[in-house]
Amino acid sequence: MSDRRQARFLGMRITPLTERRLKNFRANRRGFWSLWIFLAIFGASLCAELIANDRPLLVSYDGQFFFPVATNYPETTFGGDFPTTADYRDPYIRERIAEKGWILWPPIRYDHRAINYDLPVPAPAPPSADNLLGTDDQGRDVAARLIYGLRLSILFGLALTLVSSVIGVAAGAVQGYFGGWVDLIFQRFLEIWGGLPQLFILIIVSSVIVPGFWSLLAILVLFSWTNLVGVVRAEFLRARNFDYVRAARALGMGDAQIMWKHVLPNAMVATLTFTPFILNGSIVALTALDFLGLGLPPGSASLGDLLRQGKENLQAPWLGITGFVLVAVILSLLVFVGEAVRDAFDPRKSRP
Repeated sequence: MSDRRQARFLGMRITPLTERRLKNFRANRRGFWSLWIFLAIFGASLCAELIANDRPLLVSYDGQFFFPVATNYPETTFGGDFPTTADYRDPYIRERIAEKGWILWPPIRYDHRAINYDLPVPAPAPPSADNLLGTDDQGRDVAARLIYGLRLSILFGLALTLVSSVIGVAAGAVQGYFGGWVDLIFQRFLEIWGGLPQLFILIIVSSVIVPGFWSLLAILVLFSWTNLVGVVRAEFLRARNFDYVRAARALGMGDAQIMWKHVLPNAMVATLTFTPFILNGSIVALTALDFLGLGLPPGSASLGDLLRQGKENLQAPWLGITGFVLVAVILSLLVFVGEAVRDAFDPRKSRP
């Protein structure tokens, strides 16, 4: 089914220009399939609790069904002795449940915080049937930490990309549309702001406050919003003197309305082209900070923490190799998607 027929089936209207861009995107097979692979990996990471968890997905006991993955149940619910939260890895609790029911476990019976206390060798333990990718130096399952860390990294990258893009597009639009002294002052400010030592500021902030998801996001937004300013500024500088902009101004439209309705759609082409690469850089930023120990709090599932453990435990090569392979695959997929988006919006390319 063609793009136009798909759009009609979904009740959408698609212009010839959009149809040409979609065809150009699909013509880049590497980027097209990279997008689907990335979405599949990201979708699987969003269901991390259903894939890797130290709690069962479903428990049938005494004719009733329980969902420990979503609700806490005391031991007494399953014939235990204490009113505390049930530990489903405890052999005693498993025996009580097996007497009157059954347990449905996720594929990986550990979450990113669970420690395997039954390791046959000191941690970090090599891959085994119980820990498919081995354990880290604290006995935590590497596969579970990869899934949770990947979800956190992608969500952090998407949030950073969205917030920084909105601020950068707004700043570039104001700077390029008005020009003159506004453009001059903004340019000098960007030169000063871009010269600030970002790493030193992060070190100072991390020594004052406990770094977390939102604090790191706020700090990185302060330095990443400038990525799109130059591109959007150039588009607005080029389009502000076009005839349709002058006509809209002559008809009495305000500056904000002209910027939003007439100039911004043209600038969004360059913005969308750079978005996958900005997302790539956002994920790398969080991974690098965690690798240096300036990122998320200790114990958080993080790709950078796994790479740091691989560097500190050279006798356990599965740590570094696993983290490197996953980071390389994710970043490569985003680069391929970015190339396909660039081809889709390139007016010189046309699909035969």
